[in-house]
Amino acid sequence: MSNQIIKPDASKLSVPTREEAEAAVRTLLRWAGDDPTRDGLIETPKRVAKAFQDYFRGYNDDPEAILQKTFEETEGYDEMIVLRGIRFESHCEHHLAPIVGRAWVGYIPNGRVVGISKLARVVDAYAKRLQIQEKMTSQIANIIDDVLKPQGVAVVIKAEHHCMTTRGVHKPGTDMVTSRMLGIFRDNALTRQEFLSVIDD
Repeated sequence: MSNQIIKPDASKLSVPTREEAEAAVRTLLRWAGDDPTRDGLIETPKRVAKAFQDYFRGYNDDPEAILQKTFEETEGYDEMIVLRGIRFESHCEHHLAPIVGRAWVGYIPNGRVVGISKLARVVDAYAKRLQIQEKMTSQIANIIDDVLKPQGVAVVIKAEHHCMTTRGVHKPGTDMVTSRMLGIFRDNALTRQEFLSVIDD
């Protein structure tokens, strides 16, 4: 199965103006039953538009470019590298509700290593988009595999989804766990278990 990354064609997207975005927020405020012209809500459309720029800044990030700078002077290091508990905030593409969780990202290098901050940046690049957790898990693992060409990649994500904790079935304290194992992590049970043993609760 190919891990080819399919990127959306941004040229086909018609991006609304800031004014159109703020008008849409005012419409939603009226639909919710409030008056967007009252004192407490007058500045809300501007604030929401600004917040959206932060929530979804990952659309402006290129995860492949983030991983391009690597280091080869590793004295032959070829054991597991794991960055644990990378906190992230994302949003569910079905309800725009927050997804808050942590990611564990591991790989076994094949001559090249990447700065650990770059792994955290890749997590954020995908988290700061409309997401489902399963897709995000695969995206992180696939791009590391494609760019670094390591012996293997492992990604585990644990997250709480507000679309089911603060609405719908209302089950607070429930989290979801997803994983993606590639290369030696998929093929070798001992390697996979070694990675899973460093996962915190």
